[in-house]
Amino acid sequence: MVAIEADNPRLKGILPKNYARPALDKQRLGELIDLIGTIGLGDAANRSKDILGRVYEYFLSQFASAEGKKGGQFYTPRCVVQTLVEMLAPYKGRVFDPCCGSGGMFVQSEKFVEAHGGRIGDISIYGQESNPTTWRLAQMNLAIRGIEAHLGQQHGDSFRSDQHKDLKADYVLANPPFNDSDWGGEGLAEDVRWKFGTPPKGNANFAWVQHFIHHLAPTGTAGFVLANGSMSSNQSGEGQIRQAIIAADLVDCMVALPGQLFYSTQIPVCLWFLTRSKQARTVNGRSFRDRRNHALFIDARKLGQMTDRVHRELTDADIQRLADTYHNWRGDGDAQAYEDIPGFCRSATTDEITEHGHVLTPGRYVGAEEVEDDDEPFEDKMQRLTAELNEQFAESAMLENAIRSNLEGLGYGE
Repeated sequence: MVAIEADNPRLKGILPKNYARPALDKQRLGELIDLIGTIGLGDAANRSKDILGRVYEYFLSQFASAEGKKGGQFYTPRCVVQTLVEMLAPYKGRVFDPCCGSGGMFVQSEKFVEAHGGRIGDISIYGQESNPTTWRLAQMNLAIRGIEAHLGQQHGDSFRSDQHKDLKADYVLANPPFNDSDWGGEGLAEDVRWKFGTPPKGNANFAWVQHFIHHLAPTGTAGFVLANGSMSSNQSGEGQIRQAIIAADLVDCMVALPGQLFYSTQIPVCLWFLTRSKQARTVNGRSFRDRRNHALFIDARKLGQMTDRVHRELTDADIQRLADTYHNWRGDGDAQAYEDIPGFCRSATTDEITEHGHVLTPGRYVGAEEVEDDDEPFEDKMQRLTAELNEQFAESAMLENAIRSNLEGLGYGE
């Protein structure tokens, strides 16, 4: 560890050096290293990375548990991070995550830039993390990938010890702690960041939302994960804050995600996309259409596939569909390709949102999925289905008689 720090000055004082302490079982440490060393990293790369990711996520959730907080703030599933990054499309500029966990948002952002012909360094990375262990993990995670980042002089609480007070970011990417009730709001009642209303002391959701907005550049865009309650809650003034944000025309897109995406929490979640600039403009060669007083709603709850009995993942095709829908609607994709799809996506006006009581749940706007009509008259269909059912009943009776006959032949009849 000392040698690694010597070759990487920005890691000085960050890497742990307590593996020789007497209380640590040297044999168990050796077994752990051997176990991790046997995880294949050959041709089956995707499967191996998935295993490593799950092992990593498990450890991080355990660290979070030891700190008395939920694991969701330490590690965001890869498919959720990828969805945020693909939709936000951070090509160039300053990327900020004020609750960066182990730095997954930054790693995926750099991968996005490289995948689209850019270079590491096209984006400037700024982050903050309150947990000292996770802050060190983020530093190491970025260092081994050669990614330069400004994660503050030390770990710190973003609300009470903002490490980047003057930063105005082009992109905010974040997965803040869900429904955090212990965020220290008592001493921040008159904070300059609460432009849209003082957030309730018992829930930090709208403290985070306003913190993100505060750090956005004049043309900046934020994409972040929040618990579903944030879209409709009216408790403790949250409804008024959401109403003020809608009235300021900051809401660009809302995505309802499927359940069971997170290993460490079963709370249903959604994606928020806020922007300070909806008027037509060109940025880095990309044109955006005028979408003032409009917001896009996407209901993605039916997407994804189960990876085991309790966990779901969004597929690459799902992620691409979400990203394409958003970009086509914004105008920086194929603007001619966007259309409202009942049950999946719809562009709604601010007036419509107001009529719905400033609730941002996509299901309120996208409507029901269209069912194909086969043009068969109802009476004819009922006669056909009834005939099929009678045939199946007859076949069932035949099978039952055959089974009973076989049992009797074996001496097990009644």
